[in-house]
Amino acid sequence: MRLFDKRTISHFDSVSIILVLPLIVLSYFLIQGANDSLANKQLFYYTVSLFIFFLVFILPIRKSLFIIPILYWLSIILLILVEFIGITKLGARRWISIPFTDSTIQPSEIIKPIYILMLGYLIQDRPPSKGGYGLKDFGYFSIFILIPFFLIAIEPDLGTALVMLLVGYGILFVVGVNWKIWFAIFIFVLTFIPFSYSYILKDYQKKRVHDFIVSEKPSYHVQQSIIAIGSGGLTGKDNEEATQTQLKFLPIATSDFIFAYLVERFGFMGGFGVILLYVLLVFHLLSYNLSLAFKKDYITKVFATGLALLIFFNMSVNILMVIGFAPVVGIPLPFFSYGGSSFVNFIVTFSILQNLVSYRYKDSYNYERNL
Repeated sequence: MRLFDKRTISHFDSVSIILVLPLIVLSYFLIQGANDSLANKQLFYYTVSLFIFFLVFILPIRKSLFIIPILYWLSIILLILVEFIGITKLGARRWISIPFTDSTIQPSEIIKPIYILMLGYLIQDRPPSKGGYGLKDFGYFSIFILIPFFLIAIEPDLGTALVMLLVGYGILFVVGVNWKIWFAIFIFVLTFIPFSYSYILKDYQKKRVHDFIVSEKPSYHVQQSIIAIGSGGLTGKDNEEATQTQLKFLPIATSDFIFAYLVERFGFMGGFGVILLYVLLVFHLLSYNLSLAFKKDYITKVFATGLALLIFFNMSVNILMVIGFAPVVGIPLPFFSYGGSSFVNFIVTFSILQNLVSYRYKDSYNYERNL
């Protein structure tokens, strides 16, 4: 019987699987407790994601790195098409209809793993010098970071655009950029924020920021979220007693505000446990930068860093949002919030990393090797 190269199995990152699985199981348990119909749909998304995970995992990514720029620019074209043929929902144009079907795709979700891969591809081709990247290289990488940022921001989807921006420059920060450049950026941001508020943000975005900073009391959504979190106490409530969720006071309890639902059911201990899982996962992914096995493997280090930052920023914004410390934006909790596109996208990104880690040697893709 022909099997995978034994190096593939020995290099598989089982630690990240161990950290992600409890999030998925607990998420399904909560969704089922709130809505059986949604739980069945989520189970379907899990099944599809499992199939996609294994499909992506066996792709010869390291042998096909040349295709990454092609995928990146195709994604950029899709983002441009959103502006011309995109479908508008709730005031935002973010989706493209798939011809001859009732389905849509969201290019801003599709580009996330390709975007991180592209940065890894570019950095692998142009590794940093001892003193870090200079202005010329920084400007070169910034082109590939800023193009998707502006295209997503004008949809408008400022939350996703800012996360992408932070992930891109966060990767450069970890890889290494001259400190003088970061100092100049800091000064620029301080002067740009007032300008962007006055001339770039749309009226509804200004209202969100204004309400968040000036308003003495939070919005209805956040009020109900805080009540749910406070009522959970230390250890939470039984499902029947979780009135904020069961009586529909807590809006979008299974997606955007699922963290509030979690704390209502499992209390402070449950919320702390989930945050701890995310923190451990982020630090584990960042640890690839310290591993001697990946010292010159920039594409793996960059991708692991990008995934860590993507998880961290999504998790941080979502949790700060539901406790009233950040404006309400539609950013899901990774691997946890109900929904197909976000969950599948994180699984695809996760599978790409497992592929890069497990098949760290190109000849590992030769599936005819024996154990």
